[in-house]
Amino acid sequence: MNQLATIDYIVFIIYFIIVAGYGIWIYRRKNTHDGTVDGDSKDYFLAEGSLTWWAIGSSLIASNISAEQFVGMSGSGFKMGLAIATYEWMASITLIIVAVFFIPVYLKNNIATMPQFLSQRYNSTVAMIMAVFWLMLYVVVNLTSILYLGAIAISSISGFDITLCMYLLAIFAIFITLGGMKVIGYTDVIQVFFLILGGLATTYLALNLVAEHYGSTGVLKGFSLMTSQANDHFHMIFNRDNPNYLDLPGLTVLLGGMWIVNLNYWGCNQYITQRALGADLPTARAGLLFAAFLKMLMPVIVVLPGIAAYVLFKADVFGGEMMQDGELNPDRAYPVLLNILPVGLKGLSFAALTAAVVASLAGKANSIATIFTLDIYKKVFNEGASEKQLVRVGKISVVVAMILGVLIAPFLGIDKKGGFQYIQEYTGFVSPGIFAMFILGFFWKKTTSTAALFATIGGFLLSVLLKFLPNMMDLSFLAPIGFAVPSATGVYEIPFLDRMGIVFVICVLMMVVISLIENSMGVKTNGLEIDRSMFKTNRSFAIGSIVVFILITTLYTVYW
Repeated sequence: MNQLATIDYIVFIIYFIIVAGYGIWIYRRKNTHDGTVDGDSKDYFLAEGSLTWWAIGSSLIASNISAEQFVGMSGSGFKMGLAIATYEWMASITLIIVAVFFIPVYLKNNIATMPQFLSQRYNSTVAMIMAVFWLMLYVVVNLTSILYLGAIAISSISGFDITLCMYLLAIFAIFITLGGMKVIGYTDVIQVFFLILGGLATTYLALNLVAEHYGSTGVLKGFSLMTSQANDHFHMIFNRDNPNYLDLPGLTVLLGGMWIVNLNYWGCNQYITQRALGADLPTARAGLLFAAFLKMLMPVIVVLPGIAAYVLFKADVFGGEMMQDGELNPDRAYPVLLNILPVGLKGLSFAALTAAVVASLAGKANSIATIFTLDIYKKVFNEGASEKQLVRVGKISVVVAMILGVLIAPFLGIDKKGGFQYIQEYTGFVSPGIFAMFILGFFWKKTTSTAALFATIGGFLLSVLLKFLPNMMDLSFLAPIGFAVPSATGVYEIPFLDRMGIVFVICVLMMVVISLIENSMGVKTNGLEIDRSMFKTNRSFAIGSIVVFILITTLYTVYW
């Protein structure tokens, strides 16, 4: 039944009051303590020195987990099973790598935004190109997909109109975002609480439903039945004959393109790194480690319900509810599952989904405002802008970005592509080049600005070429070495993650060649402040990291 009962609304209103009330309290406390109203741009955009390790870790997860996970990743769980959890579990290891090697570089060099890093390391041209690109990507791909997928899910549960849901989500997110990063960071702690509590409750009920359908009870029995009824959905590494190999090509998830996806997202992304850039190094590292542990829990919340929905769908429990326009739509798995939850729990799960969407919207909007204000407005339009002017422009850009997102989201066909795949596909065109530019910029002083420009523009063009190459020539000759497999139409395509790996390698090689040529011509480069002591960690961080590695290794061993 696609509507909420009175008790569900009460649960949701309690969630709203807690988040809004806590946000207002943090905002007033901040301004009372400072004696000003949003007078410092660094405090507003980065919450400099204000966030604790648990707030940083919670904010990272709240900003990361959104409708594309609850809806899109659950849909992928329905379609391909536990293997999609590789995005989450490999991210746990990635967060540790970022904490050890990336964050120290940013903090040592006083980096506030990613374009600022590019300007400092390369030049203002590279920085401005990437600032404009990131703004377009964040607004046209990320903000719109979070808004639209979230609205679809919330509409399917509540019965409200999709457009109305988009506007309500946008207004709620603006309300939080206008308070600045400190308000976002601390309200995200509440958001994560609801996200995990509601998500675990949904998983518990989903496993119970499976058990009850087969005449048993209990979540452990439900999980056991899932592994037997959908054994093909409990393998992390796909063989080449698997129909989902194009999405997750075998060992590439451990040795290839998945590292580019994760390292670029968690280490070179304003939306994510912004949470840690205002803290000291030990606090930032502790926050990232906390996020790594939370990340390992996410597949339990977003993937297992999708597999449970698949088992129940096979048993004809859902009837035609999984169908859309006469076709099976895996992205309907999570909303359909929520609609059969009991009264009260449905309200809690509804609050969890809303929390995930709103937290991601707020984080994305804040990043858009930060890049536009500090890297475009201040440098191009008003170099002498006061701190209060910068904060005011940041707030205006939050509202403008959200309005644009609401207006263009319905026209992008996001629901037709599969939510999670939509985001991965479009960000994947540029991730290899960006990551190559960052990684060489970090650790090879000879890298030149021209080489960075090649990675930015050339990497994108290479990605587009490899995407459409199967339409221009037969790639079956690549099949024996695993770099091409036939799609549903019989055309040999290069798997998405392999394509990213190939582009990354080409970008790195060309950047090295270009840099060496320019070095020989006397072109000077801008180095960064780096010393080996930056990469040393304390004992508690090292122990926590080892635990994460052991757990991930165990999971892959058990579900290989």
